[in-house]
Amino acid sequence: MATLLRDTDTRCIADDSLPWIPLEPYAGRVCIKLLSADPVSGEVILVLRAPPGTELPRHRTSSSTTIYTVQGRWKYREHDWVAGPGSLVIEAASACNTPQVPADGTDDAILFMLVRGEVQLLDADGRVVASESWRTGIDRYIAYCRDNEIEPRDITPQGSGTRPHAALRA
Repeated sequence: MATLLRDTDTRCIADDSLPWIPLEPYAGRVCIKLLSADPVSGEVILVLRAPPGTELPRHRTSSSTTIYTVQGRWKYREHDWVAGPGSLVIEAASACNTPQVPADGTDDAILFMLVRGEVQLLDADGRVVASESWRTGIDRYIAYCRDNEIEPRDITPQGSGTRPHAALRA
């Protein structure tokens, strides 16, 4: 059954209704809050929180990524700039970058991110060692909720944001 535009409604997702999920096994001190994962477009909307002195794995994206800095400072090892509160970074498709949060900061970096497509995590030689997408995001979210006895919400754009996630309904 096709979804018609008139059947699509505006929704609001309360940030405090979603858990911070450790970004394990890649960066255990880093947490994400998955706000939305769209299986149709492959788009993921999330908030990432990383403490000062953190380096995340080098990665390559299959599409563009848009990152708004809410708090703290961060950079890519491969660039000279440092993004601070209010900075907008637009990462080109196929770019290879290594995110870092400078150790001299006092605040966690909090980033609002819109990620399209697949994120490939790379080793030192540029080989793909893992891949993240809307599907792995939803799997990570559901597993975290199950492990912590939290009722997951439907975070797909087609969902209401309040009812239990479809993968848990039988």
